[in-house]
Amino acid sequence: MADDLTHQIAEGAPEGGAKPSAIPQGELDRITDDLIQELKKVYDPEIPVDIYELGLIYKVDINDDRHVDVEMTLTAPACPVAGEMPGWVEDAARKVEGVKSAKATIVFDPPWDPSRMSDEARLALNML
Repeated sequence: MADDLTHQIAEGAPEGGAKPSAIPQGELDRITDDLIQELKKVYDPEIPVDIYELGLIYKVDINDDRHVDVEMTLTAPACPVAGEMPGWVEDAARKVEGVKSAKATIVFDPPWDPSRMSDEARLALNML
């Protein structure tokens, strides 16, 4: 899952085959790598694994104005930090050089399940 997201972020073209990003590919690649590193610093407080490796990040779009839109989910709809986690994700994205603004939106379709976790997350949770 994480590799798919990395490819999607770095692709630089919005869905539907629209024109590629005005951000040079090399810079887009760096921003992508930096976004992933910052997202890996955000943890679900109830699970000792970062939200990226848990598979909670569904989609990241970087537009030509350097605004980042993140679609994410939660491990459960009743997550006690549901109201706070989007702000944590937005703060993380705004730390990346070249990102001017960020908005995180929680979605529940498709619902999260453990198959979205990386092998690293499974290992950390003794699920291998």
